[in-house]
Amino acid sequence: MSVLSRIWQAAFGEVAEGEARSGPWFLPVSGGWLSAQAGSTLNWWQLGYNVERGAVPSAMVEACVSAYAQTIAMCPGGHWRREHDGGRKLVGNSALARIVKQPNDYQSISDFLLNLTRDLYGDGNAFALALRNDRFEVDELHLFPARKCVPRVAVDGSVFYALSGNDIVERQIDGPLVVPARDVLHVRLHTPRHPLIGESPIRAAAIDVATSDAMLQQQLAFYLNQARPSYILSTDLPLTREQAQQLRESWNEQSKGLAAGGTPILSNGLKPHPLTMSAENAELADIMKLNEQHIALAFRVPLQILGIGSTPHASTESLMQLWIASGLGFALNHIEESIGLFFGLRGQPDEYFELDTGALLRSNMKERIEALATGVLGGVYAPNEARAIEGLSKTPYGDEPRVQQQVVPLSAAAAIPAAPPALGAPPALPAPGEGRAVGADAIPDWSAVDLLRIADEVDRAA
Repeated sequence: MSVLSRIWQAAFGEVAEGEARSGPWFLPVSGGWLSAQAGSTLNWWQLGYNVERGAVPSAMVEACVSAYAQTIAMCPGGHWRREHDGGRKLVGNSALARIVKQPNDYQSISDFLLNLTRDLYGDGNAFALALRNDRFEVDELHLFPARKCVPRVAVDGSVFYALSGNDIVERQIDGPLVVPARDVLHVRLHTPRHPLIGESPIRAAAIDVATSDAMLQQQLAFYLNQARPSYILSTDLPLTREQAQQLRESWNEQSKGLAAGGTPILSNGLKPHPLTMSAENAELADIMKLNEQHIALAFRVPLQILGIGSTPHASTESLMQLWIASGLGFALNHIEESIGLFFGLRGQPDEYFELDTGALLRSNMKERIEALATGVLGGVYAPNEARAIEGLSKTPYGDEPRVQQQVVPLSAAAAIPAAPPALGAPPALPAPGEGRAVGADAIPDWSAVDLLRIADEVDRAA
């Protein structure tokens, strides 16, 4: 069931089999949907109507899907493996590592992730065919349009996929493509109807998408026909039907189409009266804005990401962290786990595929450098590790993490020497004339001032 059919059923209900109903109509041969307006005439292709393919055209839906697709395409991926010392190592010689560099001959990894995510959020499913080498390793991955791929279940429960829509692969392989599940990367969202068929978040916002589309179609019809009643013409004279039709045609000839902006000449006592915008028309923009917010809510995209939010964030990092903690974080993890499972990785934390979200802060240099500096001062990063993150070369003696001198473990508290006792008060000086002996053994107990005073007394006595 496509997106348009789900939208129609959600908004207008189902129709019994064999019963005539209005559009939209599905075209099984050419694919796509024919709208109700187009299907009302037999020569719809001559009247400017086109077959709609995929989701209903909507700026907000496109913004949400593009936000996910373009953001995930920005994140570089890597095959990571856990080391015995608790760290991790980037694997560079695996089949997954080669696919991450170039999935096929005509796409980069950015192209691959962009189109995979668009299919995932536009249709609820994403399909890619794996072509293997002589060692039975995945050598290439080729995307197929989700709307042209169907999962099949055999009588014994085996899963196969009927794939079509990739012109390059279909020219290389003769015959229909019915491939076992082990050779198909299938990423899918929520599966309420069938465990192998995912559904897009568009279904949750079906009524909002249909409402916005109906409003836009109505406004488009008004603007194309130049029929917005900004003025009405009135007269006190009685007019026949033919006279009224003639006056209407004369007015349209001077104010519609190529003659828009002309100066009509009024006769028969006609007087123009301007019309003000009603409250219902004034609320149209507010209703459309509310529908757009509902669509963004269904896709779990913050309005600030789309550039229409009113509440500012303190920094780009806080805004991205908000999105990563909600919708984007799920999308990244869902794609990572699907790819890891397809390539037979052991999973977190032993062996896994990861998309690096650090690339999202590439343009925010201040916050990025402050975070690395804090990590180096706290002993989390060695200086050379922080420099490697920024693409800088190593420096001598920078391979070891370091901390400040006062940072010691609790276990070392017993080895810290106790503080020395406080010094006592100096002894009192003898009063002059008390006959205190001035011997050599008493000098070390006196200060220099005392010695000078005693020397003066000796000189006077001599």
